[in-house]
Amino acid sequence: MDGVKPYAVVILIQIIDAGLFMITKAALTFGLNPLIFVFYRQAFGTLLLVPLAVILVRRKAQPRLSFMLLFKTFMLVLIGIPIFFNLFFIGLSYVSATATSAISNSLPVFTFIFTVILGMETLKLKSRSGIIKVLGILFCVTGIMIIALYKGPQLSSLNHHHSQFTNHEGNSNLDTKHSTTTWIKGSFILILSCIICSLWFVFQGILLKEYQSKLLFTTFLCIFSTIQSFIIAIMFERDFAKWKLHWDMGLLAIGYSAVAVTGFSYYLQAWCIEKKGPVFLVISSPLAFVFTMIGSSFILGEKINLGSVFGGISLVAGLYSVLWGKSMENKVPEPSIECSEC
Repeated sequence: MDGVKPYAVVILIQIIDAGLFMITKAALTFGLNPLIFVFYRQAFGTLLLVPLAVILVRRKAQPRLSFMLLFKTFMLVLIGIPIFFNLFFIGLSYVSATATSAISNSLPVFTFIFTVILGMETLKLKSRSGIIKVLGILFCVTGIMIIALYKGPQLSSLNHHHSQFTNHEGNSNLDTKHSTTTWIKGSFILILSCIICSLWFVFQGILLKEYQSKLLFTTFLCIFSTIQSFIIAIMFERDFAKWKLHWDMGLLAIGYSAVAVTGFSYYLQAWCIEKKGPVFLVISSPLAFVFTMIGSSFILGEKINLGSVFGGISLVAGLYSVLWGKSMENKVPEPSIECSEC
């Protein structure tokens, strides 16, 4: 049962992420400010998590946390939450939920590249596994370029009925007609956010070794990110009329993010990283792409661009090429591919 639990947990994480892509895309389309959204989702998550942490952590004796550990946590959170999420949701506002989910599949490859740079993973270029990994990276880059530079024709929506997301003219509000320039800009903002998130996963795996309580780590993560997100949001948005919450899609997105993502998924992510490592967590990201593509089309009536499908397939192929190469290394030592004339 313990061997199955990590796989069940990562599937749950990807279902939560798919819901986040769809609900947040709807909220941003209806006018929610991405910077304000990040602050509220972290603040709501903090309000939910801190009382629980106080109750549970006090039952067990915890070692004193040094100033240096808290400082490292603060800086790690700055990279992984406010900077990453602000870029991510700004990018999401420019492209479709399906394209966003597809680009997120670059996370495992970027994570693998950084673990190689830091010496946590190996890349033997003269071995079969090394060549397969390199091909996987090339597939990933190709998929990103397809999504960013080629939209292609739109596929028919699975939802042929009007919904609350459809305007009076019968066109989906979520099916925004982005200009090519806006689409490219949004795609590369999302790519940058994925690079930052990959660094966050890698360094989080290192820092978690200094925490005995993952709940305590998650609590500090929420507190620090709330403070940082507020400072960033207030720097760019001084009109407090836009900070008011209403009973609309924006409030639903904030509540979902606070409860399902900030308060629950963060803890599950930390648990997975501790048990299986950072690469294991992000290898399940193609599931979120599949869930988002189906959900966006069927539930929200969003039309899917053919370029997003092709790019997503290339990204998934790249991801599993890297995983195939890793599995070959873990089985048996393999001979290097040498030129017989060398």
